Amino acid sequence: MKRLVLLGASGSIGVQTIDIVQQHPDLFEIVSFGVGRNIAKAKEYLELFPDIQTFSVQYQEDAELLQKQYPDKKVLSGEEGMEEIVSQDNYDVLVNALVGFAGFLPTLKAIETHHDVALANKETLVCGGELINRACKEYDCQLYPIDSEHSAIWQSLRGNKKEQVKRLLITCSGGSFRNKTRDELKDVTVEEALAHPNWSMGAKITIDSATLMNKGFEVIEAHWLFDIPYDEISVLMHPESVVHSAVEYVDHSVIAQLGAPDMRLPIQYALTYPDRYSYDLDTPLDLTKLSTLHFGAPDTERFPLLALAFEAGKKGGNLNAVMNAANEVANAAFRNHEIPFLKIEEIVIGAVHHAPFKELTCVQDVIDADTWGREYALNVIKGANQ
Repeated sequence: MKRLVLLGASGSIGVQTIDIVQQHPDLFEIVSFGVGRNIAKAKEYLELFPDIQTFSVQYQEDAELLQKQYPDKKVLSGEEGMEEIVSQDNYDVLVNALVGFAGFLPTLKAIETHHDVALANKETLVCGGELINRACKEYDCQLYPIDSEHSAIWQSLRGNKKEQVKRLLITCSGGSFRNKTRDELKDVTVEEALAHPNWSMGAKITIDSATLMNKGFEVIEAHWLFDIPYDEISVLMHPESVVHSAVEYVDHSVIAQLGAPDMRLPIQYALTYPDRYSYDLDTPLDLTKLSTLHFGAPDTERFPLLALAFEAGKKGGNLNAVMNAANEVANAAFRNHEIPFLKIEEIVIGAVHHAPFKELTCVQDVIDADTWGREYALNVIKGANQ
């Protein structure tokens, strides 16, 4: 029995994690969870898992109301609540399904209290991969990747030697606008951007997929997860989303992982590693129904944020956290109909190119970079709307 703490429990990854736990009640136990403002989902989980004694919500006023309704539970709130949950000693693995920079500190705190982390929050490594890896070594903890691309690489590396890797091949569906020209991108709507052709994901990551910022983040995440130089990481356009990623070795053999575009597969593998267990999928991959698979090189002129991620990743320091922060603000502004789609990339590129460079030496450096990136983006948006 593996005891889990689940943060981001009401989001897409969180809900699918709960589904896995319910399919394997003999393998997993939810001992605590954190949600944002989805109080209905919190109550649902308390019904499903009545033994839970502690959980967290985003806002204090919601926590106070829930505390009255559940006097036998301990209801926490905010960043402090999440940090208290992950600092407990009654669990084995943190499943971090939070969205954005909010996932960084809980990951670090879990590691510092000697817990392994199943990581769906890519911003943790984008913003502070150097600090996270240092902490994993110091506290002898493991990161288990949940992203489908990184899970595929992880699986494709098994049984082989790192020094025999030629490059990582991270596949990319191309998002909602993979077939649109630059001129067509000028007038796309939020609703069009949220209509991902392959995957069912949260709103923020779906927009990031449309700009290819998400793929850039995955490149940085892969660098820190697998200790591979950026020059040995390639992005491969693959609209069918059947090959989730691959590894090319020095003899030019390519080992890939294929599967249905269902996030429950990498989530379960992260939780059961190194073992595999059955899982009931509605539509598992059927190779007899595949007529063709397409691959191609990414167009970084049409989608410049992918190139920016390579640039910022290679320079390192505070630039990745600046990039992530500016993107979070710009992404939200687009979803709120405050800026057009192409303004996202303008803001993020401007933030990275204007930020004073600083090496990351401590957590405060990451927080300062995040603050700088957010302020830069907000100022640009304010100026554009005056």
